[in-house]
Amino acid sequence: MELRHRAVGPWPMNSYALVCPHTNESVLIDPGADPARLQAMLNNTTPIAIWLTHTHNDHIGEVASMRKRLNVPVLGHPGPQTRPVPLDAGISDGQLLTVGQHTIKAVYTPGHTGDMVSFLVADSPIAIVGDTIFAGGPGRTWSTADFQTTLQTLRTIILSWDDQLICYAGHGPEFSLGSIRPKIEAFLARDHGDFYGDAEW
Repeated sequence: MELRHRAVGPWPMNSYALVCPHTNESVLIDPGADPARLQAMLNNTTPIAIWLTHTHNDHIGEVASMRKRLNVPVLGHPGPQTRPVPLDAGISDGQLLTVGQHTIKAVYTPGHTGDMVSFLVADSPIAIVGDTIFAGGPGRTWSTADFQTTLQTLRTIILSWDDQLICYAGHGPEFSLGSIRPKIEAFLARDHGDFYGDAEW
């Protein structure tokens, strides 16, 4: 499976494309901004869908325009969505998706938002994690309940993944899970009280 990415928008945000090298089928993930750059990322491929990790504005800014340009369905978790996006199909936890000859597992990873999904490529170290987790900490939360959900996601889902997995986040560089596992474990061992907001390991 070939992974392509472009940093788009003013923040910037990482948009991704997964491409099957055998069939040239592709999916566009998180079309946040800069349609021309998104289109260039898909050059010499046959797009079959747009997938969303979640519905924050910086990740969905060009969903409507790219849906029209590519004439493909938009898939995402049904929510609760942060910003309403009409979905052609919902994505459920554990659902297996295909791109050409490759299988991708969708994993529900809530906390940062209630509709957060990560995409793990089978037989590959690639995991597209959106704003679930970054090299420096978990995604921002806006309530104590959301932060507690983040802790649960880290404890029961993220730490179950293989250390060799390379996490491609919604912002910043990619990183191996093994490189930050000790930091996550130490983070989970602390008493955070009623905290929510931006956190660092």
